[in-house]
Amino acid sequence: MSTRSASPDDSGAGETEIIRLPARRTGIIGRVSDYAIRTLDGDDVVEANTLFRAALHSRPSEAEHRAEVRAGYPAGRALGVLDGDDLVGTAMSFPSALAVPGGAVRSMAAVSRIAVRADHTRRGVLTMLQKHQLADLAGRGEVFASLRASEASIYGRFGYGVAERIRSITVRSAIARIRPTVPRVGHTRLVDQTRIDSLLPALYERIGLHRAGMITRPDELWRARFLGWRTSSDLIRTAVHSDADGTDDGFVVYRTAKDGSGFTSFLEVIDLHGATPTATRELWRFLLSIDLIDSIKVMMQAVDDPLEWLLTDRRAVEVTGVEDATWLRILDVPTALAARTYAGGDAVVIEVEDPQLPANSGRYRIDGEGAHRTEEPADLVMSVAVLGALYLGDVAPSALACSGWLTATDETVLARADRLFRTTIPPYCGTFF
Repeated sequence: MSTRSASPDDSGAGETEIIRLPARRTGIIGRVSDYAIRTLDGDDVVEANTLFRAALHSRPSEAEHRAEVRAGYPAGRALGVLDGDDLVGTAMSFPSALAVPGGAVRSMAAVSRIAVRADHTRRGVLTMLQKHQLADLAGRGEVFASLRASEASIYGRFGYGVAERIRSITVRSAIARIRPTVPRVGHTRLVDQTRIDSLLPALYERIGLHRAGMITRPDELWRARFLGWRTSSDLIRTAVHSDADGTDDGFVVYRTAKDGSGFTSFLEVIDLHGATPTATRELWRFLLSIDLIDSIKVMMQAVDDPLEWLLTDRRAVEVTGVEDATWLRILDVPTALAARTYAGGDAVVIEVEDPQLPANSGRYRIDGEGAHRTEEPADLVMSVAVLGALYLGDVAPSALACSGWLTATDETVLARADRLFRTTIPPYCGTFF
């Protein structure tokens, strides 16, 4: 059992909260200066979660939910940095898999819950966590790591590159109507929130990874999501769409909250996935039909989503922002490059630099048939972070060359590289972790 001392005002999970773990002589996997790092297990992960929530200026989970918090941590995948017995930094990952261009799926670590205690920032704690986590994940044979960055300036130096962008939108419900010529297909129904634990994981798996950037959701990730939804102060509901044959093929989880002092509320989409464009369209038809909703907000929508094209008044959809989502770290460059497909055209040779995982460094020949190591002279030179940004097809090599992120021997090389890495649709993950 660990002990926790609250901040002086005893207000809960403040930045000054001190978390102490039981003293152990075993399990230490590294030391830097006064800090030790070890794998966390048992109740230690609950304390790690408390530290993470404190970094977000949130209170810890209630004591009654400790078992559920623990169940949201996969065994052996949480790290803690200690100053003596004080937990001052943490990071973890979920075992997942990533769909890449061409439809192949390869192993991926969904990195999450990274936190450093406020009085230990900028002392190398995050670097220590990242160094050991990357080595651990690569040692497990995982091909990719991915995370969502709270700050854009942090993770590039650890080999992560922005591989996917998302848009946020606000829909004015009063004028948002699906065009009458768009046929209604199937049926959308509300489901009991007590049933979603058994319903949604199977439905998400059935929907499948039909787009580059999508990821599998392990049980621990679902448990964490369900706990968050159950303990939310907002009213959360779930609707499921069935096709014309009665087969479930899409779902939406959303929350509603009062919009001022009147009768109307706003609705925020939390999680929406359809196996087909038709299923997604019909889920939107349902959302737009809900009475007393002034606006619908989506914080995580694909940048190419066609919602406005479905409506009689496309100006009912306001794009309120576009931001980075997937930060991709390639842990095994040869396997990653060989896994995805490339458009036809002449070959290019890229040189990849990866100081953290030097086995990745080297030259790779890429053409329409695939990719492999080579000793040929390099046409393009880039860091592993830049390769991560290029990998899913969200940004062209020429754009990164113009901004100084990679070097090319000449302009014709960039045209060839653009053609090879180009994809028909941009990547989209649709899962926050």
